[in-house]
Amino acid sequence: MPSALPDGEPVPSDGSLPDHALKGLGERPFGFYVHVPYCATRCGYCDFNTYTATELRSSGTVASQETYADNLVAEIRLARRVLGSADLPVRTVFLGGGTPTLLPARDLVKMLAAIREEFGIAEGAEVTTEANPESVDPAYLAELREGGFNRISFGMQSAKPHVLQLLDRHHTPGRPEACVAEARAAGFEHVNLDLIYGTPGESDDDWRASLDAAIGAGPDHVSAYSLIVEDGTKLAARIKRGELPMVDDDVHADRYLIAEEALSSAGYDWYEVSNWATTDAGRCRHNELYWTGADWWGAGPGAHSHVGGVRWWNAKHPAAYAQALAESRTPALGREVLPDEDRRVERILLELRLREGCPLSLLAPAGRAAAGRALADGLLDPASFADGRAVLTLPGRLLADAVVRDLVD
Repeated sequence: MPSALPDGEPVPSDGSLPDHALKGLGERPFGFYVHVPYCATRCGYCDFNTYTATELRSSGTVASQETYADNLVAEIRLARRVLGSADLPVRTVFLGGGTPTLLPARDLVKMLAAIREEFGIAEGAEVTTEANPESVDPAYLAELREGGFNRISFGMQSAKPHVLQLLDRHHTPGRPEACVAEARAAGFEHVNLDLIYGTPGESDDDWRASLDAAIGAGPDHVSAYSLIVEDGTKLAARIKRGELPMVDDDVHADRYLIAEEALSSAGYDWYEVSNWATTDAGRCRHNELYWTGADWWGAGPGAHSHVGGVRWWNAKHPAAYAQALAESRTPALGREVLPDEDRRVERILLELRLREGCPLSLLAPAGRAAAGRALADGLLDPASFADGRAVLTLPGRLLADAVVRDLVD
């Protein structure tokens, strides 16, 4: 969860939504995101809404890891009251953070059980948790699998010790690959490894070694993200002081091309600019729910939700979040009703990043003209364009942000 929250209108104390947001509920895909904000240490590049034990010490037991699952269950029950009696089986559940697996496995299973009890879990639902490699072992993974989790995402980031050190990642090189085998042995159907490229001091060969290690582990999904230096992080401060160089855009583009070549050669197909899977079944359906504007409830401090064109966000600090629930009121701090134009623009921003692209019918006249120029420049696929869709080519994926800016005009 990003650290900054937008401005917005107040939320009723009971969390109730406008009638128009509830119209059609259940006809659209529905998922749950559960934010677990705890981390053992703070990574130097991360600006997510996370807290270490030291940072929470002054907040008392209300914000402790020991009581966190109970707080989440309380919000899940609040969600059921807000959304009413609509038949709403959950198609995807995603536990992110932070490090969800810093909590006991029984706590993660308890949260999932509450979602199942209140809403039901759809047949064939995708149920994912993120995990740090050093925070799980075979027994922990077996307990998660028995409790209903069927997908797991490990934060590998790099196979090179000096890159991990700069990122303040503390797992042992080789441990993420071992985790993939342990997850498979526990019965997990789908496994992802997250990688980061463009870290200061990383070479092309370092990046190739990380890709080779990830591919060799045999996950059915790989995410590869360029390192973004966020203001306010330790990494940003080190770069500002001149301790570390800023990696330029050309290096990021070269690393992306290296990733595409290595992953496609190994049987992984891109389906979103930063995500590759060996099969369509291996795609992250929870993220696709975000990218296609479906409905989801975000539970936990700082979590964002979206239902029927209304978006809201929770208090960021675990203590404030827990206090609201203890007082039987919503932890949501603000919300916004998205105008049709904003929803149209968001569809273009998100769907263009997908392999299926976005319908040309979403584009305004200026955007349609920009799409024609992008087509002429080789940034959009001609065959898809002829079928009425804007789909990025490989060069287009390298310039995705610029293409999107032009198309939303």
